[in-house]
Amino acid sequence: MSMLSEDKVKKIKEQILVELYHQGLKPIFTSELASLIIRDEEFTKRLLQALMKDNLVVEVNKSAKGNTYSKWKRWKLSDSAYKAMQQVY
Repeated sequence: MSMLSEDKVKKIKEQILVELYHQGLKPIFTSELASLIIRDEEFTKRLLQALMKDNLVVEVNKSAKGNTYSKWKRWKLSDSAYKAMQQVY
């Protein structure tokens, strides 16, 4: 597997943020997001975790009914990131 440059990883992270913005405030599963950006799920998960450390995305680990997910993760933009993206788009 080839290594990606920091510049390319940054662009992929931006693409993730744009896809999450287009979903609105609706959380999206990692697998759905990976298929939207055409990347591997584990790679996408790693990038999402890095974005979470930067407070750009929020992990949602409960369903709409309040059940806690044991395996799956859903993601959405943090409130501050969503407001910043609204000014851009």
